[in-house]
Amino acid sequence: MDVIKLKTPVLDRLTEGEFAQFCLDHRDLRIERNSSGQITIMPPVFTESGFSNNELSRQLGNWNHRARLGRVGDSSTGYTLPDGAMFSPDASWVAEERWQALPPDDRRRFARICPDFVLELASSSDRLPDLLGKMHDWLGAGVRLAWLVVPSTETVHIFEPPHPPRLVQGFDQLLSGDPVLPGFTLELKELRPY
Repeated sequence: MDVIKLKTPVLDRLTEGEFAQFCLDHRDLRIERNSSGQITIMPPVFTESGFSNNELSRQLGNWNHRARLGRVGDSSTGYTLPDGAMFSPDASWVAEERWQALPPDDRRRFARICPDFVLELASSSDRLPDLLGKMHDWLGAGVRLAWLVVPSTETVHIFEPPHPPRLVQGFDQLLSGDPVLPGFTLELKELRPY
């Protein structure tokens, strides 16, 4: 299944509020917008990918519940980035002090904040070059740690500025989120189909 990319002068000029209303008017769709105003509508993920995404969110959420260091967003959480893009990663985390610094009104919409950590999960319907491009958009917006997990090849692309990206091969290991996510480890083997 392919994504639908909408690019017209009318959509390019949507204000932040008009874009939010567009998303509300089409709440059953997975919608994002890049910095040039192009709107992307994505299909639902395939079932196995949904199970993997839930596992990622569970592990991150369990860690945060114990650590109480920030807020965890699921795959429906949208963030407005400094360049005007609105992305919704598969899992995300924002440090508590940064979240508390946001005005209450901003928290109730696609908050104008870049998460400290984002995780994207490559589904069989995704194109790796598109996902790598999105990871670079996250980096440009100020994310401190980003993981792109590719279950089909059991690889993880890790982005942690100022270090160069690195590739982890194999799901028989734990990924450490230190120092951005103190004490968090992701059990990659849990992402394998049973």
